[in-house]
Amino acid sequence: MVLYMVGLGLGDEDDITVKGLKVVKECDLVFLEAYTSILGVNKERLEQVYGKSITIADRSLVENEAEDLILTPALHQKKVAFLVVGDPVCATTHADLWLRARQLHIPVHVIHNASIMGAAGGVTGLQLYNFGHTVSLPFFEENWRPTSFYPKLQYNRRGGMHTLCLLDIKVKEPDFDAMIKGQTRHLPPRFMTVNTAAEQLLEAEETHKGGAYDGSKTLCVGLARMGQATQQIVAGTLNELVKVDFGEPLHSLIVCGDLHDLELEVLKEYLIPDSSFEANDKPAKSVTCNNDTANNEG
Repeated sequence: MVLYMVGLGLGDEDDITVKGLKVVKECDLVFLEAYTSILGVNKERLEQVYGKSITIADRSLVENEAEDLILTPALHQKKVAFLVVGDPVCATTHADLWLRARQLHIPVHVIHNASIMGAAGGVTGLQLYNFGHTVSLPFFEENWRPTSFYPKLQYNRRGGMHTLCLLDIKVKEPDFDAMIKGQTRHLPPRFMTVNTAAEQLLEAEETHKGGAYDGSKTLCVGLARMGQATQQIVAGTLNELVKVDFGEPLHSLIVCGDLHDLELEVLKEYLIPDSSFEANDKPAKSVTCNNDTANNEG
């Protein structure tokens, strides 16, 4: 009958909109997407408040089983709700689900909510129209250290634009050592911290030497648990943010471009004491940098 894509906002069970809550209560099936972001509360708390049984939708379910579990019921007279942390249409995987439903002639209704894309700029005082490309930072592994984000970050900085960096989440990743033994097991969840992101950005600059940013001069902003009571915002250089304890996930990072006086005044409220940053430090103007071809989803 219909597929509802419902944004839950950034914080907890109370951030759903009035319209979204009304829809959820009327639905026959409710799924919670649980691999692009997380709320500050668990599924059981949502079930208690929303009064509905909720099925966790991991990446495998959404990408491989959505046809059977989500779309087919919606095609056959069921009201189905697909809950998404933040806004429902900020990730490409959700746009794909929307498109597949439309191709099956299933009506799709999107109920929007707050997203990190807007909150990150607004709460820090950074003007949204001064942001450039958003980039995703994947975890570096021993034999895989992709830096495909670097040219986009460099492009933003050279254009005076801010860059929102979305940090990697590893949920329900297969344990390959267990698979070799014929066992099915998943690794513990991992959530990239601002500290790790800062370290990887410093390594990427050292690798490319493109002058996109300076670890001791460029102003950056670390964000943790946006929209929650324990929200934390700290501004400083990458070298300084590496040492800050940001606590529990989720984390994000902003690399600042040119700063308006008002933007800078707001950021000073979050600034590390005696920070070595230099306002509006300039990246190298003419530079050629390597561009690997790793694909990172944001």
